[in-house]
Amino acid sequence: MDGDEPAGGLGGPTEGPVDGPAGRPANGSAGGPMGGLTDGLMSGLTEAFLREPRRYTSHQVADMAGVPVYRARRFWRALGFPNVPDEAVEFTDSDVEALKTLVGMVTSGVYDEEHVLLLARSLGRATTRLAESHAELGVEELDQAGVPLAERPRAWRRRAERVVPDLARLLVYAWQRQLAAAAGRIAVQDMSAVRLAVGFADLVAFTRLSRQITGGELARLIDRFEGRSADIVTSSGGRVVKTLGDSVLFVSDKAHVAAEIALRLVETHARGKDMPELRVGLASGPVIWRMGDVFGTTVNLASRLTALSLPGTILADPQLAEELEGDRAFRLREVNRLSVRGLGELAPYTVMRAEST
Repeated sequence: MDGDEPAGGLGGPTEGPVDGPAGRPANGSAGGPMGGLTDGLMSGLTEAFLREPRRYTSHQVADMAGVPVYRARRFWRALGFPNVPDEAVEFTDSDVEALKTLVGMVTSGVYDEEHVLLLARSLGRATTRLAESHAELGVEELDQAGVPLAERPRAWRRRAERVVPDLARLLVYAWQRQLAAAAGRIAVQDMSAVRLAVGFADLVAFTRLSRQITGGELARLIDRFEGRSADIVTSSGGRVVKTLGDSVLFVSDKAHVAAEIALRLVETHARGKDMPELRVGLASGPVIWRMGDVFGTTVNLASRLTALSLPGTILADPQLAEELEGDRAFRLREVNRLSVRGLGELAPYTVMRAEST
């Protein structure tokens, strides 16, 4: 990798493709989606979000951080930024400090370089999704206010000056709170032998429904589903691993917590107006927990059981059912043996509330 790095500068916080048709930064100049806007206007918009002027090229940034360009590129690409042309003045003082921080983590011995790259990738993935969602909310606000497209860059700049400082504070606050909670859970845990109850909830016939409603209606349905699901999972003591539009993957340290979450998900969404029915698969066992995601046979089993569940029902694997045995809050009913793709045959159980008929 060291000797075969592609030509071009560091990755930078630019919008859209970095290289235009003629090798120029694709920053909204004529011919792009905002054709007719001046480079200066788009540059001002970018700097309004960065909150400082761009003044350095990629080679200058690398020199000030005391590392070769190829190494600096590795860090920037890990953060999710593409390469930019060598001559492009794209970088700010904060870019220099960020690179120095990443390099300093390695030189101080806090992490080795591969772990710093993993850390940078996790930050890049999380903040990319966060930034996209916040930008979409901003667009919705401008749409509702009736701001014409030609006036959007100026409106965005005014918005950036108002909201970026608050969002920055909230981002650090939420991250520190989440880090404290995560460290408390796993600080004394053997990460090579993690056992969890895994749940996978899925909206039934979502693909067919998505063809029958407008894009706006679909977006609102997904917002309701993800918002309600996250509230139910977290308030019940579980953790949302990820959402995929029409489904949510969650975990818990305890089988009874996962079962309660599954029941609340089914019950709550069943009461929702115009909300498709939900089905849930549950499994308990060892998982691989890596960079905020979970993998392994237990996760695959929960997903497969979801696909085999009937609308409005919860299927649990025998291991999770055994852990629920004797819990008076739930009623279990064994169903016929099923062939689970890639995992063979097993006899799962439906999970119901004890008072249900």
